[in-house]
Amino acid sequence: MSKRDELITKYADDLKNKLKVTPDMDLLTKVTIGCGPSIYNRDSSTVSGSDESELATVKNNFLIKKLGLSDGAALDEGISKVMDQYGSSERNKYRAVVYYMLTKHFGKEAVYN
Repeated sequence: MSKRDELITKYADDLKNKLKVTPDMDLLTKVTIGCGPSIYNRDSSTVSGSDESELATVKNNFLIKKLGLSDGAALDEGISKVMDQYGSSERNKYRAVVYYMLTKHFGKEAVYN
């Protein structure tokens, strides 16, 4: 099993056990691949839900540039909802899982097809 496959398995486990979501493994794999090398770096593989600059990066680089969404309050609300689902007590909010949940939240699965 490759390192990426191990990470995808870990992300699927987070979705099932922490977020109570049955993951679409095909979409999760594509989102993980889309994250590129950031998934292998301990710092960049996670998203800090309390760091405003980190959340701005998620909004600008992922929601606006990758998913093609227009800037607005709905983006902040979507990020907030996903962070709440993950739970404030959860230190490791994996970037691939957050991106997967945001993709599902905004119904943008087609971006990965």
